[in-house]
Parts: sequence; C-alpha cells; structure tokens
Amino acid sequence: MSRPLHRGSSAARISGGSQDLWDSQMKDRSEKEDLSRRDSSDQSYPPLKFASQLLHPSNSPSKFTNLENGFTSDPCSAGSPRKRHHLIMLALRSSLFLIVILAVIGSLWWTISISTSSRGHINQHYKDLHARVLTDLWDIGELSLGPTKLRELEACPDEFENYVPCYNVSENVALGYSDGNEFERHCGHSVKQHCLVVPPTNYKIPLRWPTGKDIIWVANAKITAQQVLSSGSLTKRMMMLEEEQISFRSASLMFDGVEDYAQQIAKMIGLSNEYELTKAGVRTILDIGCGYGSFGAHLFSKQLLTMCIANYETSGSQVQLTLERGLPAMISSLNTTQLPYPSLSFDMLHCLRCGIDWDQKDGKYLFEADRVLKPGGYFVWTSPITNAHGNTRIKVYKKRWKFIQDFAESLCWELLSQQDETVVWKKTSKTSCYSSRNPGSGPPICSKAQDVESPSYRPLQGCIGGTRSKRWIPIEEKTTWPSRANLNVTELKLYGLHPEDFSEDTDNWKAAVREYWSLLSPLIFSDHPKRPGDEDPSPPYNMVRNVLDMNAHFGGFNAALLEAGKFVWVMNVVPTGAPNYLPMILDRGLVGVRHDWCEGFPTYPRTYDMVHASGLLSLENSQNRRCSMLDLFAEIDRILRPEGWAIFRDTTSLIESARALSTRFKWDARVIGIESNTDERLLICQKPFLKKPSS
Repeated sequence: MSRPLHRGSSAARISGGSQDLWDSQMKDRSEKEDLSRRDSSDQSYPPLKFASQLLHPSNSPSKFTNLENGFTSDPCSAGSPRKRHHLIMLALRSSLFLIVILAVIGSLWWTISISTSSRGHINQHYKDLHARVLTDLWDIGELSLGPTKLRELEACPDEFENYVPCYNVSENVALGYSDGNEFERHCGHSVKQHCLVVPPTNYKIPLRWPTGKDIIWVANAKITAQQVLSSGSLTKRMMMLEEEQISFRSASLMFDGVEDYAQQIAKMIGLSNEYELTKAGVRTILDIGCGYGSFGAHLFSKQLLTMCIANYETSGSQVQLTLERGLPAMISSLNTTQLPYPSLSFDMLHCLRCGIDWDQKDGKYLFEADRVLKPGGYFVWTSPITNAHGNTRIKVYKKRWKFIQDFAESLCWELLSQQDETVVWKKTSKTSCYSSRNPGSGPPICSKAQDVESPSYRPLQGCIGGTRSKRWIPIEEKTTWPSRANLNVTELKLYGLHPEDFSEDTDNWKAAVREYWSLLSPLIFSDHPKRPGDEDPSPPYNMVRNVLDMNAHFGGFNAALLEAGKFVWVMNVVPTGAPNYLPMILDRGLVGVRHDWCEGFPTYPRTYDMVHASGLLSLENSQNRRCSMLDLFAEIDRILRPEGWAIFRDTTSLIESARALSTRFKWDARVIGIESNTDERLLICQKPFLKKPSS
C-alpha cells in the first residue's frame, strides 16, 4: 500500500503571464513525480536499502530548492519524507551502536567471571560444535552434487580392524575413571570415525548355518592359538584348533561335558532333562561371562535362547567368537552400572566361573541379578567357592559362600539344589515374601525413584527392584514357548496396547516377510542360497543368521521370521527416541536392548549378516539429533560383515537420500517399490568384500 504524499509548506508566486502559470504547474508536477518515484523506490526493498545505507552512508552535501518567493526549503526538513527517513536511520544506527557496546561489556564481564577450567570445557564444546557444523555442511554440499559426485570413504587405519566405539580403557583411565568404571561404556569422548573398517588380511566369509555354529575361521576373530590352548574355563576348553579353523563340534570328547552339565541343571530343578526346561517356563537365558557360547549353542536346539554378555576384550573376545558362531551376544559388563535390560527380563541367569565376585559391593551384584530375573526364575552359579573342600583357600571361600547364601535367602531366593560346584536358586514368585520378613532383617525394597524399569547408564542400586512392576508374572504362569510370542488380551493391556493394533502389526510383518522373500529369494533370503560356483546346499543351511533390527517396535519382524521357519535370531533394538516396547519384546521370549543410535552399538565389527531398519530414518530425522545419517551409515557398515545386507524401509525422499549416501560406502544399492504402500520404498544394500590395500 502506497504512502500519502507529504509536501513542504511553500507558496507559489503567480505571474501575470499564462506561460509562467504553465511553467509553474509543470514544475510542481515534475517535483511530485520525482518524490513519488523516490517513495516507491524506498518501499520496494526496504531491508536492502536499509542495509545499503548502513554500509554506505551518503556523504554528499544537502541539496536545496530555491523557490520563487525568496524562501529556501530543505528537502530534508522535518515535514518531508527524506527528513523523517534520515532521523529513523540515525536512531537505528545509534541503537545498533549502543547494543554493540552493551554486548561487548557483557561479554567481557561474562568472560572474567568464568573460571579457567570452565573456559576450557566451553572452548572444547565450541570446537566440537564447530567441527560438527563443518562436517554437516560438507555432507550437505556433497549430497547436493548428486550420487555420481559423492566422495567415497577411505579405509580406516589398521588399528581400527576390531574397533568398538565407547570402549577405550586407557583413555578412560586418563580421564580419571577408576574402581571398575574404566571398563564401562563411555561414549561422551568417542570420536566418530567416517571410514571403512576393512577386515583382517585372511578373513573369510563365515560358513553357513548350522555348520558355522561348530566351525569358525581363526582369522575372523582376533584370537591366537595360545589363547585357544590356554583357555581356562569349561566352555573355553571346548575348542579344538585345526589349522585355519576352530572346531566346537559336539562329536568331540570335550563336548560331552556340556550335555552332561545341561542335564545336571535340569535335574537340579526337578526335570528329567534339558528338553523339559521350556515346560518349566524357561525360554530366555542371560549367560554372564559365557566363554565362547558353548552352553547357549547346546541349548539352542532345545528351543532355548541364550544371550551371552561379557566385558570388552581387545583379543580373544568371548562376545566376538560367540557372534561368529551365529549365537546371540553383546558387550556388557557388571561392574559399576546396571545392565542395559529392563527389570524382570530373563527366565534364567547362568554364571559358569564368570569372574563375578557376587559377595562384593555389599551384594549389589546380587541385587542386579535379582532385578533382571523374572519372578520364579532360576539363578545357576558354578564356582569353586561353593565347594571349598580340599582347596587351599578353604577359610576364605567358606566365608564368602556363607555371605552369598545368607544374602540370597534375604532376597527371597529358594536354594533348590547343590551338586559339586553348581548351585541352583529359584526367585520367589510372590511379592508377599518381602513383606513377611522380620523388620530390618533384609535388604530394602527400592523406592519409586530407584526402581527404574529400563535403566541406562545408572549406577548399581542397593535395593530390591522390580517389585512395583505390573509385569510381575511368575514364569510358571506364562504360556510356554512358542505360544509365548503371541500375547493375549490381558498381557497386551500391561503395555497399553489394543489387540487390534497388535494383530495388525503382526499381519503387516507376516506380509512384509513374504514380500521380502519374493523379492530377494534369489539373493539372500532363500533357504537355498547360492554363490557363483557353489552347489545348492541342503536345507536348513542359510547364509543369513545374525540379524539386527534397528527399530524393532513390537518385535513383529522377529516373530514373523520365526513363524516363517527361518533359521535366524534377531537382536531387537528399541531406539531411545521411540516408544519403549522392549519389556514387551523380552516378555514375548525374544532378546533385545534399548539403544541410542547416535552412539556405537556394543558389538565388534563384522558381527551381523543383516541389518534391518524400518522407519528408523524417519524417526531420527524427526528429532533434533546430535548425529547425521552419515554417522548412522558408518556404524551400520562397521557391524555388517562383508557380503552382508542392509534393508531400509522408509519414505521415498529419505530412501533416495540414503541411496545417494550409500555410494560413499561402496554398497551395491537398489530401490524397490512397495505395492501395498505407495509412500514407502525399500532400499536393499549389500556391503562389498573389501580387501586391505596393498602397502
């Protein structure tokens, strides 16, 4: 909208001639048109004009108009638009100058008030933020060039061959961590690596399941022959080094001990053999310090799922070898923080000379074991402490054993049986046991603030947890496996779910798995996979065994794979930014963990055959994240084995961005449309088998 034209207070002398009148009128009209053009120009681009005037102020002298009546009129007088504009500019400049002065004074005062140590932290955070911004701008610039112009990532240095983010003991010690904290997971100081982790020189593709369960390639895991031969525990001794392979074959005489040991545990519970453990309500087992997974490997054929956890190890890792065998495992330690699982997660805890001193830290390790154990669950412990006869440290062992016995009783654990070095307790099925104890005679119940269902980086608690949970259901009252995977209406109410939503999710994933099979059967998902030059293997051999679902939701993808009869196990990951359905996933008889995907996953490189991410890109994109898609893809590439597969299911725009980014990792990528949903696409990627560059 144009402004009204403001004019100065000038008078015109009318001369006697008509020509003078015409000249005067034409002069007035010309002045009006000039002023109108200036006003129009001022209104067209006010911000640009304002900035131009601030940067280039006019130094030209004032122009005056000599009127015929003898008065001199300044165009910048108070009554003119230029005069008002000039005053506004002067006020704005003065205000800007004042703001700058105040900002400088405030900054000087703030700087002086900050201590030297605080300034160091701020400078470091500023440098990190600056580096992050530069990296993001670089990524944006590269993506804008199109997929053909993206720069491929280079190979990581040799020291990253077995790199695991967030685990650096020497760095943790330098940062002041001690008392076991140095072995814990610390991600705040980890530097994101944007490079390709190349496998060892003699790395070979793992043997197909189930052969790969009993035979692995020595070069695929960082372990020496001496470590194999000098392994101390029972499960570690059950290995035989045969040239380039490590054999765990059950035909070995050494393996007779595993079957006998599992049968012994079953009989101590009151069962005839380990096949009946599922009838007693056992499906998931947490194996602490699992050796190399032999206990879980034996029980797998009995429909029992064992999750192995062990400390991070630079060489001879229990977790790495267990995953190489195609068995569930992840890095986790019981030192100073709670385990990354919800309360009441597992049907059995197993510790075979696992190295945990259960009598230390005033019983906090036993508190944590009790927290993750389901009501009515079993705690199995094998240790020389329980049978000290003939041991030179008999007095010390007896004292420690007495403490553990008394503490277990105060936790309302029932001692079922003891044979040789093995002891089996059963956790109480009734919360009334805690209230029936004599006042002050037992450990306290956790307060509401202490009793967090899904802890993350929380210190060990000195109280009994999980007693307030709605999920307090004894394992003997649950349906046995495999019916447990299908939750009933009453169970769904515990998680705030409607049966229709759960049923729809189940049906969708059944259809999705069928769709995956029909699309990818010739490549990966077939029960009869084939590489060029290979003969077709007989069922149930499968190239895909270890599967990581990065956004598991209800665990529907895992359940659909099992119902389809696929010989896989799935690590169900619930992102921290998503609704927490991990307790429900574990209650279904599956395994999983809650995780922040801006941090490195607690596993070694090359440990998963397939990574599946449905809706993860949308989830991460919708939040104010401190990491980029490049960070996410770099982590996927690290944990995916050579010739492994990544499947992304997301919106078309995000899939196209992901496809462009995949070229940086040298992945073979293809986009596939989904008939049932026009708004989504599938991105199928295969990681190449890269060799170390010749030096």
